[in-house]
Amino acid sequence: MTATPYRRALIVGAGPGLGASLARAFARECGMRVAVAARRREPLEAIAAETGAAPLVADATNGASVDALFDAAALALGGAPDVVVYNASQRVRGPFVEVDAEAVARAIDVTAMAAFRVAQQAVRRMLPERHGAALFTGASAGVKGFAQSAAFAMGKFALRGLAQSMARELAPQGIHVAHVVVDGAIRPFGAPNDAQDARLDPDAIAATYVHLLGQPRSVWSWEIEVRPWVERF
Repeated sequence: MTATPYRRALIVGAGPGLGASLARAFARECGMRVAVAARRREPLEAIAAETGAAPLVADATNGASVDALFDAAALALGGAPDVVVYNASQRVRGPFVEVDAEAVARAIDVTAMAAFRVAQQAVRRMLPERHGAALFTGASAGVKGFAQSAAFAMGKFALRGLAQSMARELAPQGIHVAHVVVDGAIRPFGAPNDAQDARLDPDAIAATYVHLLGQPRSVWSWEIEVRPWVERF
């Protein structure tokens, strides 16, 4: 059992990959009560069956839905979550002069604005206790833009800026904010590893989140990168 000062976790944007690994790690290694949220209930059923997490349906791009999510999470967990992970994002790829502007706007909403909505509701509940952690799943696109991927870069750059600003404001108030740069492709859970470790293991990424939650306040990290050794940086 990994010692952390946290007891209740909400993972927004949970699925069969990293979201499921986070639920397993938080429940099994940290002893937390866990809720997982996504737009559709079906992807959450397997996570709930395996980990005992509460499956909650919500649309993080809708403010009323986010408000209702936190009410439902508090009911399911026996109190407001003191760890909130924002793990959702949306990609739009294509030549810059051809990509649809409305699709870009939707992708930025999912990747960045929805993260703001979720984090704001989380922090409003954490501040009275001066205790909590808000973790964001970033990407290498948040530190370097790639060709034909402007929308993803815009969203992830915004997410990184949100996390950095929150960390500077909220760390003195007892809230640990951290941004995890996932630099590389994540191996599907259960898929065999290749001999080179060329893809990120989702369970290993989850262990990094657990490490962040266990950091003493004197050494809080606001950002950490994870990448397979084959990735250039």
